[in-house]
Amino acid sequence: MSHQRETWGGRAAFIVAAISSAIGLGNIWRFPGVAFENGGGAFLIPYLVAFVTAGLPILFLDYSIGHRYRAAPPLAFRRLDRRVEPLGWWQVGVSYLILTYYAVVIAWALSFFWFSFGRQWGDDAAAFFVNDYLRVSESAGLTADFVPGVLVTLLVVWIAAIVVMSLGLRRGLDRANKITLPLLVAVFTILVVYSLSLPGAWDGVNQFFAPDFAALADPTVWIAAYGHIFFSFSIAFGIMLTYSSYMRRRSDLTGSGLVVAFANCSFEILAGIGVFAALGFLAHSQGTEIAGLEGISGPILAFVTFPTLLTEMPGGAIMSVLFFGSLLLAGFTSLLSIYQVVAGAVQDKTGWGSRRTAVTVGILTGVPSVLLFSATSGLNVLDVLDAFVNNIGVTFSAVVMLVLTAWVLRAIPQLSRHLNAISSFRVGRFWRAMVSVVTPVVLGVILVSGATAYIRDGYGEYPSWFVALVGWGSIAFLAVFSFAMSYRRYRRDDAEEFTADDPEELAGEPQARGARGAGESGPEADEGRS
Repeated sequence: MSHQRETWGGRAAFIVAAISSAIGLGNIWRFPGVAFENGGGAFLIPYLVAFVTAGLPILFLDYSIGHRYRAAPPLAFRRLDRRVEPLGWWQVGVSYLILTYYAVVIAWALSFFWFSFGRQWGDDAAAFFVNDYLRVSESAGLTADFVPGVLVTLLVVWIAAIVVMSLGLRRGLDRANKITLPLLVAVFTILVVYSLSLPGAWDGVNQFFAPDFAALADPTVWIAAYGHIFFSFSIAFGIMLTYSSYMRRRSDLTGSGLVVAFANCSFEILAGIGVFAALGFLAHSQGTEIAGLEGISGPILAFVTFPTLLTEMPGGAIMSVLFFGSLLLAGFTSLLSIYQVVAGAVQDKTGWGSRRTAVTVGILTGVPSVLLFSATSGLNVLDVLDAFVNNIGVTFSAVVMLVLTAWVLRAIPQLSRHLNAISSFRVGRFWRAMVSVVTPVVLGVILVSGATAYIRDGYGEYPSWFVALVGWGSIAFLAVFSFAMSYRRYRRDDAEEFTADDPEELAGEPQARGARGAGESGPEADEGRS
């Protein structure tokens, strides 16, 4: 059955989409806190090292696989070598789990955007968020006591996402990104500029950048830098691989990747300045240090610390709307990119159209999302699930992908040729060394240390049965899902008839292609032509 795969409207559309995916909630509420807690300005050194040795190499690897094999992760890895299709479904499973709980955070942002009109959280933002809004259950466990405020906004988020995704790549995702990304940058820039004008703001910025070079001797600081770069770039769990598969046949992959990477890092620095300028004002008004504030990262920063700040800030009502509007925009564009990973994989597997796929995936993901995260136990489930999916699921995906492509399939040379055939920035020995040796070793250490800590110490103060059910249960789900889906046959004939583009032809040096089946489109076939 012939199939015409959708493509982005052009290079600019891809870059906007990739930047929209990379710039998410973590840029605003995670990076500033991670940097502050790991050496301040000195943290920028391991951050930049991780950017060069892990962020860019894996980003380019994702691009090369997605663009060369023209599919979402499962089919792309199958076309590389049919034996590694389960890795693709593992990445889809990771995206599916993230999708279920990422939506609820956007629902919180939507609620607080509404609460901003009148600053309804009052004088005690912590009590309002935990007790009045989320109504968090006192003990860990799954409950069926639903919170109407969360339930309604979560349904709104899912309906909006399904509508956008049903319109397809260009009419839906592309158009949404072109509206939301410029709006996000404009709104957040206004927020940063205003925050810098407040009393104590520059004290906060100075604390953010003040270097503690002694922290560089602590291995955990370097692990934190690699961990943040890894998640910040939206790499190794299918997003960038899927997005690059929709790029046109001749596209500047590495040049586009550099634009995306530097845009993401620039926004993180901007977010750090804005957040710590605001925190500096809050500390100044309360007569304390930033380190003494209740929360400087994560949901506590967004939904407790910042509401407290916005209550005391001159013009806080307007700034509240701008801040939670920024969270809403950043989160929604990232949600769409995660959604596309799952939808793209299902579409490849079934041959369905974009509308049927979007609605089916939306229902199969939205229903458990609403049931799990609009209940009073939702915050506890989200906390444990997020930790295990990111620290174990995503890191495991990256390590396995690097080991398989570099050491088992020895596909790095052919992927390097593919990148260089069409890109303005050529990769060479340094890139091959990073993806073959340095990055898998570093991420392997992070994976082993993280898993060992969870096994030995559990997670947080949650009971062991709850961590086992939600945390390790999610990892077990990924393992079963990845192999179960790999046994299902593809309905489209092009799963078996695909032939990867020849790098020499892409470079403008025609060479006759042999008729190859899917089993011959892997590294072995290319090594015979190199």
